[in-house]
Amino acid sequence: MELSRRVFSALAGTGVLGLALGGSVGGGAVPASGAPGDASTGPRPAPPGADGVRHRVAFDRHSLLVDGRRLVLWAGELHPFRLPSPSLWRDVLQKMRASGFNAVEVPLAWHQHSPAPGRYDFTGVRDLDLFLRTAAETGLYVVLRPGPRIVADVDAGGLPGWLTAAGADARSADPAYLRHADEWLGHVNAVAARHQYTRGTGTVLLYRADAPQHGLLGHLEARLRADGIDVPLLHDGTPLALGETRRTADAAEARRVHLTDLARGVTLHSTGPVFGGTSWGWLAAPSAPAPAYDPAAPIDEARRPTERLAPLHQIGHLLRHVPDLARLEPAPAVPAGDPRLQVRHLTNPDTGTQVYVLRNDSAADVRSTLPLNGTDVRVSVPARDARLLAAGLDLGGGRKLAHATVQPLLTMSVGRLDIAAFVGRTGETAQVVLDCPEEPWPTRLDAEAAWAYDKDKLHVTVPLGADGLARVRVRSAGSDRTLLLLFADDAVSLRLWPFDTPTGKGLVYGPTLLRDAVLDGHTVRLTGDTADVYGLEVWAPRGITDVTWNGRAVATSAGRDGGLGTRRPLPGPPRLVLPALDGWRCRRENPEAEPGYDDSGWTVADRRISYSTTPVPDEQPVLFADDYGFHYGDVWYRGRLTGAAGLESVSLAYGTGARGMLMAWLDGEPLGTHEVDREDGKGTWSGTAGFLLPRRLRARLRERAAAGQPHTPVLSVLVRRTQHAEDDYRAARGLTSVTFGGVSPEVRWRLRGATAPDPVRGPLNHGGLYGERKGWHLPGYDDGGWESVSLPRADRRQGVTWYRTTFRLDVPPEADASVGLTFDDAPDGGHRVQVFLNGWNMGEYAGGDARRTLALPGGILRTRAAANTLALAVLAGGGTPAGPGAVRLTLLGGAAGGVPVTPVASPGRRKA
Repeated sequence: MELSRRVFSALAGTGVLGLALGGSVGGGAVPASGAPGDASTGPRPAPPGADGVRHRVAFDRHSLLVDGRRLVLWAGELHPFRLPSPSLWRDVLQKMRASGFNAVEVPLAWHQHSPAPGRYDFTGVRDLDLFLRTAAETGLYVVLRPGPRIVADVDAGGLPGWLTAAGADARSADPAYLRHADEWLGHVNAVAARHQYTRGTGTVLLYRADAPQHGLLGHLEARLRADGIDVPLLHDGTPLALGETRRTADAAEARRVHLTDLARGVTLHSTGPVFGGTSWGWLAAPSAPAPAYDPAAPIDEARRPTERLAPLHQIGHLLRHVPDLARLEPAPAVPAGDPRLQVRHLTNPDTGTQVYVLRNDSAADVRSTLPLNGTDVRVSVPARDARLLAAGLDLGGGRKLAHATVQPLLTMSVGRLDIAAFVGRTGETAQVVLDCPEEPWPTRLDAEAAWAYDKDKLHVTVPLGADGLARVRVRSAGSDRTLLLLFADDAVSLRLWPFDTPTGKGLVYGPTLLRDAVLDGHTVRLTGDTADVYGLEVWAPRGITDVTWNGRAVATSAGRDGGLGTRRPLPGPPRLVLPALDGWRCRRENPEAEPGYDDSGWTVADRRISYSTTPVPDEQPVLFADDYGFHYGDVWYRGRLTGAAGLESVSLAYGTGARGMLMAWLDGEPLGTHEVDREDGKGTWSGTAGFLLPRRLRARLRERAAAGQPHTPVLSVLVRRTQHAEDDYRAARGLTSVTFGGVSPEVRWRLRGATAPDPVRGPLNHGGLYGERKGWHLPGYDDGGWESVSLPRADRRQGVTWYRTTFRLDVPPEADASVGLTFDDAPDGGHRVQVFLNGWNMGEYAGGDARRTLALPGGILRTRAAANTLALAVLAGGGTPAGPGAVRLTLLGGAAGGVPVTPVASPGRRKA
């Protein structure tokens, strides 16, 4: 986990970048000083959308101001490039919105869009316009982050491979770099400008650019002005802080980090990647080489919630529904009885609400006393966890929270009902105390709850997690409004879904997900998901008497808690049976290792100067793959040796990414396999493979020379995993130097990598394997002449072996299924398996990995009675199996509901 104190800024001396750019924000800026004229605490801005209305975006020392209303930004990252299925962008965005996020931060990977200088592609899985439209339709603000360098654990931090050999010093004022960077940003801005919230044509609210040097800022501002960008720009420089978190280990750490930010006055929050996704193809940086990116992310690769979603869901809804937190100032220190509890006390100067953030960094649970609003209260914080408590919070109808031992989740008014929800850990006892000058009429709606009235205060006590959601209804003679108190633990909180409509708010409890709620006369039309059989309860605006779920009417009855409850539970997903993977066909590869292979069409390695940061060895040509235009995937080298009689050994130095591998042959004889297993300290992986020639091969070379037979041995080398580090992106990849033992032959080198980039799948989809160059990974390739085999196979050989099969799925249209590919290998399996689904490179499985399942995204995976082509390219050393173990499809998750999924274009091999 990495926590920084980066800050947002608009241009120096202005509150809004749009004003400096002659922009379209309209109406002028709210004062940026935080002096008199600050917006007071009040209702948050309406949910964003492409509404055709111009909007003002500004800030003061407390928060962003949208049309003069305070906005606490709760943004999570979604990497569109890690979900190569545009239909499913909507699925994840809806899940983020439902889970309390009001903004999505969107990094853009330059290298995915640009296969060569001057060439850009924003179609298909790279359709930025479609993504921004979908975000607006989902009701999320967008923080756009186009880099040029984005880090994000992607190859070279997102810089294109061709930049390594372009003679440009990235992230500097080098004119050569600025020319390329301006061209990239110009293409992005042409799309982004059409989706700016200030213009009412989209929800792009903030623009975050990569300007590491102060001198670049003026150049960047001019670039944005010329391109029509008028939303505020993110960069270092103003006192409005951004709380930014890369990753957290678990839910407890997530609470500790984000609540600490809140206690520091942060109102611009970036929680890091919310959806893990897949580093498909050659996308991954060496820092995160596995295909599954952050398996424990709040929403995992299979689009399922994990335990880390609960605190984000709770804090997000708290910030969305309790406007007091948009303007907090330090208050007098309040010490806890136990010094292990760190307490930060804050107050809202407009409402008087008191907020206490309690942090426990110790390894033990801490129970202590804390003076809350003048009363000593027993509080507890689990080990290495944190908790937010509130006092004086308005709960509606003139009722106020005196104090509580659990965190508020939301407060809202629904019709004549005021709802206040509180959340804590499973097994805790929640204590909530209300100021009640008149004795109220509480009603316990669940058996676990208890209450007592004493000295003008109502004390409510509820054990959490005993039996789902707990409810207490409070009425009093002094108000015609009913207060409903709800109590949940983490698991239950993830089934509470507030919603907004133009005519009022509402709340749903029960299903796995609420995607949308629409009021239609007397009916509320709900859409969402159920991963199991769940009940449904709805608190809706006045006049609502009927409920539909996913288009079907459900029978409901009025409950004592003021809501509508279904008489029968909602159905769960249908049972899905996945097909077995059989009918495999197999073909051996790597003819490049044979001495007679025709490499006349390969690139000659004859350069002597390189732009790489890796020195070129004396008296050797440049062998670095990038210098010859091969930036991704596997690279082959063939060296013809003159004067090789007496050769005894070969030493091959090479650079790769994490888990890199090298294989070598001499005259078709395997010399061995070498794997990179350490980092050199700069994020660049390198190694040296030393091979002794087999005795029989040495004898053959000597005998041919003694007999006067003309012979030029061929040294063939395959280098895999040519990832570029995020920091040292110009470090050499592929072979870096070659030395010999016994004699020093003269060598003429040729090399070959990937063919032209796939016009649909992009430049990161394939590398330089023979089968990739011939289209063996693509649908439609005729493998009828290949050998029929069953898996697992005991065959052992050094080199590359391909396996292909087809299968069909038939998932009902009302179901959303996440499917993975699982490898059941022996723990010591040392092979590498490149997985291609319908021609899309889904990443590498390394034999023996703890994670044995690769997700197959819907859209690339055809799930509606359609055929799928699965191809596996297996790289193995001579001592490891040349094929995977058993391979099977695995159901990673299923739900009734989902979103419509359009198949992703997956063109097959063109017929010759």
